[in-house]
Amino acid sequence: MAGNTFGKLFTLTTFGESHGEALGGIIDGCPAGLLIDLAFIQSELDRRRPGQSHIVTQRKESDTVEFLSGVFEGKTMGTPIGFIVRNENQKSKDYEHNIDAYRPSHADYTYDAKYGMRDHRGGGRSSARETVSRVVAGAIAKLILKQHGITINAYSSQVGDIKLLKDYHDLDLSKTDANIIRCPDALLADTMIQKIEQVRKAGDTIGGVISCVIKGTPVGLGEPVFDKLHADIGKAMLSINAVKGFEYGSGFEGVKMNGSQHNDLFVFENGGIKTKTNLSGGIQGGISNGEDIYFRVAFKPVATIMQKQNTVNSKGEVVEMTGKGRHDPCVLPRAVPVVEAMAALVLVDHILRNNSVLKKK
Repeated sequence: MAGNTFGKLFTLTTFGESHGEALGGIIDGCPAGLLIDLAFIQSELDRRRPGQSHIVTQRKESDTVEFLSGVFEGKTMGTPIGFIVRNENQKSKDYEHNIDAYRPSHADYTYDAKYGMRDHRGGGRSSARETVSRVVAGAIAKLILKQHGITINAYSSQVGDIKLLKDYHDLDLSKTDANIIRCPDALLADTMIQKIEQVRKAGDTIGGVISCVIKGTPVGLGEPVFDKLHADIGKAMLSINAVKGFEYGSGFEGVKMNGSQHNDLFVFENGGIKTKTNLSGGIQGGISNGEDIYFRVAFKPVATIMQKQNTVNSKGEVVEMTGKGRHDPCVLPRAVPVVEAMAALVLVDHILRNNSVLKKK
C-alpha cells in the first residue's frame, strides 16, 4: 500500500489499524533542539480522543503517546521521531456481521477490489482512528510554529443546515473548546448539540463544516507551480476521513462577484504592504501574502448508521445490515484538532523549504 507518507521535508509516515495493537508514526525532518512539551501533545490528543462527550463515539481510549526514538532529555535530536499510540478498547466482534458484506459508503468494496482482501474490523487502515498519528505530528509542528509566531484555530461552523454566520473576526476563538461541539458561539453551539442529539436518537448521522484561521504567516510560503500553498492545504484537508469539500478565501461565493469587487487592493500601512480586503484568503499565486489564511472543510455524515439498509456481499448477493459498534453521530468535535494538525504539517513543511523566510524570522 502506497501513500502513507505526507510532506516533503517535514514528513509523517503513519502505520497501524483501528483494531490492531497500536497506531503510530515516524516524523522525519524535524529540526534538532525542539523542546517536546508532552503535556501539550497529550492535550491535543485529548481533544481528538473518543469518549469525550455524549455526542461522540463511546469507545474508551486514553490515546497516550509513547515516543520510541528521536527525543533525548526532552528535546528532538534531528533524527527520525518514532511514536505509537496503543489501542486499548477494541471490540472486533462488533464487526462480525460485515465480514463478507460491503457497508454502504465505506471503503469495504474498494479495498477488497484493489487489494483482494480487507480488515473488516472497523475498516482497518481506512478507519478515522488513523488520524491519531496525525494529531501527534501536528502537535509537534505546532510547537515549531509557535517559535515563528504562527497560530492555527479551527472550529465547528456548521452542523447540517445550522450555520454560524458570524465572520471569524467577530468571534472569540479562545472559547472554541468551551463546549462539546467546539463552536465559539455558545448559543449556536447549543442548537448544534441538540441537532446531533436528535439525529443520534434516530439512529442516524449528520455532517457539517469546520472553519480554520491561520494567523501570523509570513510572506513567501508556497512553491509554484504544483506545490502552491493552498493546493497543499487542500490536499491535506481532503486526505482526512469523511472530507467532501475544501474552499479557501472567498471560495465558491467568489464566483458571484465581479473582478472589481473581488480584487484585494494593496495599501502601505505601518511600514509594510497590506491588502484592504482579504478575499484571496492570505494566498496569492500560491504564495502566502502575510494576511490571515482562512478556509472551510466540509465533512459528510458518518457512513455507519444504526438503521437497516440493503447492500451486497462479495458474491453479489443482496443482504440486509444494520450498523453496530460505537460510532460518531457527527465527526466535527473530534475532527477540529485533526484539521489544525494537518494545517500545521503543511506550514512547517513550507517553512523548512523556504530558507529566506527562516532567515527573516
